[in-house]
Amino acid sequence: MATGQRNNRIIVPQARQALDRLKYETASEIGLPNYQGYLGDVPSRLNGAVGGNMVRKMIRFAEQQMAQGQTVPTLGTTGAGAQPAGQAFGAQVPGQALPGQQIPTFGR
Repeated sequence: MATGQRNNRIIVPQARQALDRLKYETASEIGLPNYQGYLGDVPSRLNGAVGGNMVRKMIRFAEQQMAQGQTVPTLGTTGAGAQPAGQAFGAQVPGQALPGQQIPTFGR
């Protein structure tokens, strides 16, 4: 990606502080206690480890919500349009076709 073309915008601006806390917590857990301010001297391998662990935590959180039957936002929404877990993220309900899809009958 060319210089100046970063795509790290936060989709829900109200989540910025929570994401920063998650970042600092994650960095501390992997052994980077002072992970604030200028980070240009931190190797990309360590920055990648922080980001990767953040993603794992967010996925774990979403999976726990889905397992408990709580609502989770669908892809492409910013909070509005939450659906019951199991219908989010394009999950198909058994016996129900997705838009533009036909369910095979297998000789019925």
